Amino acid sequence: MPATPDDLRTVCWTLPHELSIVGKARGMVNETLTAWALQSLADDVVLVAGELLANAITHGEPLVRLSLWAGADELCVRVTDHGPEQPRHLDLGVEAVHGRGLAIVEALAHDSGVTPLPDRPGKTVWARWDIRARSARSAL
Repeated sequence: MPATPDDLRTVCWTLPHELSIVGKARGMVNETLTAWALQSLADDVVLVAGELLANAITHGEPLVRLSLWAGADELCVRVTDHGPEQPRHLDLGVEAVHGRGLAIVEALAHDSGVTPLPDRPGKTVWARWDIRARSARSAL
């Protein structure tokens, strides 16, 4: 995977609008993080990428794109779809089986959010990790 002059590493996949792709995409994210020597983040990032992707496929519209980028200080996962609905938190009871994806993302990432597409329906849902903070915790 090529690096830019400022050591920014990126990868982007356009994925089928099918829930069956989520497992394969998790594997692709894990392989990428291994290649980038970011295995310490893999469990959290793979789970978050799967949640964001499943939400985009379930509630969004094609095209669906999954991208990762990592610089010296941070890692970001982005999932873009072209559906008009914005992600929202649900008021769930303890027995609820679905609907906790955004809460999981917020619990695992250092920061997350939604950016509407500027010129058409859709949005990019993203999660970000501070690599230096994670590395410092791992060293303890």
